[in-house]
Amino acid sequence: MAPQTHTTDLDAAAVVDRLRRTFTTHRTTSPEWRRGQLAALRTLLTTHRTTSPEWRRGQLAALRTLLTDHRDDLLAALAEDLGKGPEEAYRTEIGFTLHEIDHTLDRLDDWLEPRPAELPERLLPATARTVREPLGVVLVIAPWNYPLQLALAPLVGALAAGNCAVVKPSELAPATSAALARLLPRYLDSDAVAVVEGAVPETTALLAQRFDHIFYTGNGTVGRIVLTAAAPHLTPVTLELGGKSPVVLDPGTDLAAAARRLVTGKFLNAGQTCVAPDYVLAIGDTAREIEPHLAAAVRETYGADPAGAKEYGRIVNERHFDRLTALLDSGRTVIGGAHDRTTRYLAPTVLADVAPDAPVMQEEIFGPILPIVPVPDLDAAIAFINERDKPLALYAFTASEDTKRRLLAETSSGALTFGLPVAHLTAPELPFGGVGESGMGRYHGEYSLDTFSHTRAVLDKPLV
Repeated sequence: MAPQTHTTDLDAAAVVDRLRRTFTTHRTTSPEWRRGQLAALRTLLTTHRTTSPEWRRGQLAALRTLLTDHRDDLLAALAEDLGKGPEEAYRTEIGFTLHEIDHTLDRLDDWLEPRPAELPERLLPATARTVREPLGVVLVIAPWNYPLQLALAPLVGALAAGNCAVVKPSELAPATSAALARLLPRYLDSDAVAVVEGAVPETTALLAQRFDHIFYTGNGTVGRIVLTAAAPHLTPVTLELGGKSPVVLDPGTDLAAAARRLVTGKFLNAGQTCVAPDYVLAIGDTAREIEPHLAAAVRETYGADPAGAKEYGRIVNERHFDRLTALLDSGRTVIGGAHDRTTRYLAPTVLADVAPDAPVMQEEIFGPILPIVPVPDLDAAIAFINERDKPLALYAFTASEDTKRRLLAETSSGALTFGLPVAHLTAPELPFGGVGESGMGRYHGEYSLDTFSHTRAVLDKPLV
């Protein structure tokens, strides 16, 4: 990026006015334009406009209005990109983000209050406090599977913290990307928030610039690229990744209830969810006993022919479709397996008798295939989990408090949930994030404010 001295003596309003005019040209795709854009955002920071609580609340309210005013447009874009039904798309994308906004607006004033800190006796008389201040200009790189929510939920935290932001939507969800590029500048402060569309070249060019924080949601391969790009600038990074999130199924569980909740969590968004249950570690006879309950739950949820179900989505593209259908021979089919490449339809599928070294167990599935892996006991289940990368989430269906205690004490994961897969990410009082290969950093609610703020220590000791 060009040195800041190139712009510090310029009038901020003139810079951003020039920036706004360039949107009418094709210069927005050039590296020179990106450098100028970031320089303009940094210049705006010197005016301290974004630090006022009024500005922050105003941006969140405007984002809320965007989502309500253009609900139908956004639902249509999500249907075009991923075949999402209107109820699921609203609940997981628009409604989710609205709830995040409302939760933040309700508590933002309290979160921004300076917090007094105790001092050791040797420093008295003195006072101390911590204050949250914006990091500066942040980059949000969104994935394709929840292309609206995972672009805007981090942006809620960035704006609440008083930052300028560049949003990079996913090119694999082009209709949603275009909608964000069209609507965000109309509703938000376009001096402070920019949208950059494009694919790998555009993302690579963005990563070559200096940001004050990078928030990336996606896979570990690209996560390593993001970390490498951030290293020369010592830019802090949040990586929201994924991995194979296991389910432990304990004897004595209500299998019919567990099956219904498994089906709901696994086949949401046609399985293309980072925290979806990836496979089931079924202890003892539960491997066989759960099969008819899962088949019944799929039929109850999606009907006899899920291809016609209004709320069942499609695989994002042919490449992912081909990858998924290649995994279908990894076990005995309990239900599902039907697929159609022309429509990118893959039925909700359950595979039984899956070996630990089967192809479906070698990578995150990220699609509507649920393998059942038999294990003899809880010791074996815990060993299986601990021999692999730390997952983004660990789920368990059990009536045993001892099982719960052991899973909490003897495993590590981004989250641990008993009885209800996926739902923990809808609770803004809980941090959402991974550990190890499943990611670093956390967000949602006040945790988002922490992520996008610097907590500054302030000490005041009188001279006399």
